[in-house]
Amino acid sequence: MSRQPRAVLWDMDGTLVDTEPYWMAAETRLVESFGGSWSHEDALQLVGSGLIDSAVILQNAGVRMEPEAIVSHLTDAVQASLRTDGVPFRPGARELLLDLKAAGIPTALVTMSLRRMALDVVELVDFPAFDLVVAGDDVTNPKPHPEPYLQAAALLGVDIAEAVVIEDSPTGVRAGLASGAVTLGVPHIVPLDDLGAHALWPTLADRRVADLVPLLDLRDTMTGVAR
Repeated sequence: MSRQPRAVLWDMDGTLVDTEPYWMAAETRLVESFGGSWSHEDALQLVGSGLIDSAVILQNAGVRMEPEAIVSHLTDAVQASLRTDGVPFRPGARELLLDLKAAGIPTALVTMSLRRMALDVVELVDFPAFDLVVAGDDVTNPKPHPEPYLQAAALLGVDIAEAVVIEDSPTGVRAGLASGAVTLGVPHIVPLDDLGAHALWPTLADRRVADLVPLLDLRDTMTGVAR
């Protein structure tokens, strides 16, 4: 029998909100301030990555700062952009969150951004969209390690195998799959083909809880799990 997910676990940057251009602009300014150059292709390396891992890549591009200082600087810059330009929600994200709320399905925001930035984004949603936040500074192992999603499921008190993860990056899809969750890819800046996601949707626009229900059965069919 088809069943609703016990929880839906959301990535933030690129999945819930389109903040990747803010990050890329901040990275470019920072690298250029040290006399280096930073292309769009360089920036794509960082999409979905852990903050310290990203900081090391920026150090290799010539940024002469400690990794923690790089993370703090970029977070400040992106938070300033959010305050100035607003939170650009991805198509359909807000509407799906509302439908999940109406259905009583718990949600978590699982991001490798710092908690302070994640909470800023959550506060700008005009309804209580998330039951909890797991951020980059809440975990020891960033995505693609499964820890962030396993922690979110444990805090919600649900079996990760009964949860749906929504992701836009290869790193995030790998984390969702490694956790054992049903993993839905919604590509944005980078493609998600051939990563093994249980489903790929081009957009969340016009999607509702009813569209998530078949994904658990699809995953079970793909993995040969009997329920």
